[in-house]
Amino acid sequence: MQSTGTMQRTGGRTATVPVPTHCPYCALQCGMNLTPADGGTVEVSERADFPVNRGALCGKGRTAPAVLASGARLTSPLVRSDDGALVPAGWDEALDRITRNLVRTRAEYGANALGVFGGGGLTNEKAYALGKFARVVLGTSQIDYNGRFCMSSAAAAGTRAFGLDRGLPFPLEDIPKTGCVILVGSNPAETMPPALRYFSDLRENGGTLIVVDPRRTRTAEQADLHLAPRPGTDLALALGLLHLVVAEGRVDEAYVEERTAGWEEARAAAMAHWPEYAERITGVPVPELREAVRLFCAPDAAMVLTARGPEQQAKGTDTVGAWINLCLATGRAGRPRSGYGCLTGQGNGQGGREHGQKADQLPGYRKLTDPAARRHVAGVWGVDPDSLPGPGRSAYELLDALGTDVRSLLVMGSNPVVSAPRAAHVEGRLRSLDFLAVCDVVLSETAELADVVLPVTQWAEETGTTTSLEGRVLLRRRAITPPDGVRGDLEVLHGLAGRLGVEKGFPTEPEEVFEELRRASAGGPADYSGIDYGRLAEENGVFWPCPAAGAGAGAGDRPVPHPGPPHPGSPGPDTAHPGTSNPGTPHPGTPRLFLDRFATADGRARFVPVAHRPSAEEPDAEYPVLLTTGRVVAQYQSGAQTRRVAELNAAAPGPFVELHPRLAARLGAAEGDPLAVVSRRGRVVAPARITTGIRPDTVFMPFHWPGEGRANTLTNPALDPTSRMPEFKVCAVRVETVPR
Repeated sequence: MQSTGTMQRTGGRTATVPVPTHCPYCALQCGMNLTPADGGTVEVSERADFPVNRGALCGKGRTAPAVLASGARLTSPLVRSDDGALVPAGWDEALDRITRNLVRTRAEYGANALGVFGGGGLTNEKAYALGKFARVVLGTSQIDYNGRFCMSSAAAAGTRAFGLDRGLPFPLEDIPKTGCVILVGSNPAETMPPALRYFSDLRENGGTLIVVDPRRTRTAEQADLHLAPRPGTDLALALGLLHLVVAEGRVDEAYVEERTAGWEEARAAAMAHWPEYAERITGVPVPELREAVRLFCAPDAAMVLTARGPEQQAKGTDTVGAWINLCLATGRAGRPRSGYGCLTGQGNGQGGREHGQKADQLPGYRKLTDPAARRHVAGVWGVDPDSLPGPGRSAYELLDALGTDVRSLLVMGSNPVVSAPRAAHVEGRLRSLDFLAVCDVVLSETAELADVVLPVTQWAEETGTTTSLEGRVLLRRRAITPPDGVRGDLEVLHGLAGRLGVEKGFPTEPEEVFEELRRASAGGPADYSGIDYGRLAEENGVFWPCPAAGAGAGAGDRPVPHPGPPHPGSPGPDTAHPGTSNPGTPHPGTPRLFLDRFATADGRARFVPVAHRPSAEEPDAEYPVLLTTGRVVAQYQSGAQTRRVAELNAAAPGPFVELHPRLAARLGAAEGDPLAVVSRRGRVVAPARITTGIRPDTVFMPFHWPGEGRANTLTNPALDPTSRMPEFKVCAVRVETVPR
């Protein structure tokens, strides 16, 4: 396997061979080639052989090497001096200081006073090692990650309905082949631009696109039908559509009888949401509801895809469940070119939640409370199962406990000062810690608060695997050597583990970590045991679950919940049941799940009866407007990296408040005027952007910036009772003009 760029003599000059790899940003994980250039950086070029993007890249992907430049990134550890400044230090000094503080905290307050906060951008190897470090070395239950803020509600709903969560249970290539897609709360034109062609191709093939969004986004502009519900009412919308499916006789009764359970209860719940009632709640007219049902039910195949819009709500799990119920009632799940899927956001949001950095999970997507899972993973780790701590706090609950129950925190690959809800409060909790250590590429807003900052490698400087929104495990390859003074996250964990008395079990080579991950995941829902670096390089990725050759359904400690034999008429190759694999024959991977059975004990999908309920915070006289948040095309997540790229800053230099002309007229605000947006949690100021593409009762702010325009100062940390997802997507605010 070639892991770095190689030099060859060609015609008397030296040429560099491009290294095929993947973008460091979103969950598309677009293929790209990196060629080492002068000054220790790399040049990005098209990689047409990768099927997801076929060479296409957005501006973030094209400019990603800019963050490799020494002026943009950290190149030395930093420690907090006696005068309060962060000053350069050596690696031994920095690691020793972290060790002393972790030991002191554990001795004084116990192991659960130590916290670990990870990220959905970490490779599978890093996420796995971080979870193992927390539980084996620190002995703490207090670990979670920022992926809890991304797709956790969809994961909970998918597991509840299908017995298994994988963002998309089918490859992206199936989208243009279906008949209709309902895209709920997603704006891929800005969040993952190369994916937009799948929806364009869908329409060119005669299919229809329905977009559900309170804003008329660039994606909604391309839809055949745009439904603009009031923020926080997606659940009522889905229930209203299901009511119409029943009332109009569009239920696939044979499918429901053969492949599902729980329909009568779900049907009764939906029938309480008649169309006029749904219109009153959502603001979507009944004729548009009827048209959506007609478009969705007319073709033989259809899909529902959700993203952060319906998921980032205090009822996100039930909301996604209602959309899944719509798929099940119409026979649009577990069939070719049909199904429910989640458009995962972060680069390794899928793999990051599968291998142990989530508060309640062990590698292989095992449950931490399952005795068999604990035995299996403990056996791989060489520890007593009883020594593994139980589930800890979810992400926001962990951040809220800082400085009280959790006294010292290690952050790896996250910037909660900008990305967490109720961000000013979270910033205050971080400041109240006895000790904070941050591993990052740049001096993020969270790193600025740290007692020790460790500079770590970036995607082009390290090898590792990620898992895309399709469930495709991919190999990122190292293209260049990192600068002196920069180490990999695996080296950091190795150094800390050794200092804390665990000399073995934390290798620094990613492939060695992945080999252990394979064993730890074997037999679990997310089984990677049949995947290795060689296959990933040769096959452009492998879809999980992929058990080891000949392992059969009994591999590990429990049956692998595979979909069974391919369904007749499947649009492409699918896995056979792992129990039918011949010894020595590599498992092909699983591009399409559920075609024969779902991953439940009886193979049936589960309807879950749900009912609309108000958002945690509804408008009132003091806060009469709804705020929703999201992304813009030129920035990414907390902006810690993209805000350091001149080209991206030129395209999106700062925050703004998007509002309807009617609301602007009531305020007496003109385009560009500074506006204050105030919630029960704080106040932010940003310039007005006036557009008819948003509801008059709603304002929108992007969340990429810190400081005065930090949108997450306003957002509500009310949590979904199942997923523990905060309600980022809707809160009550008032909008005020600000004197210039």
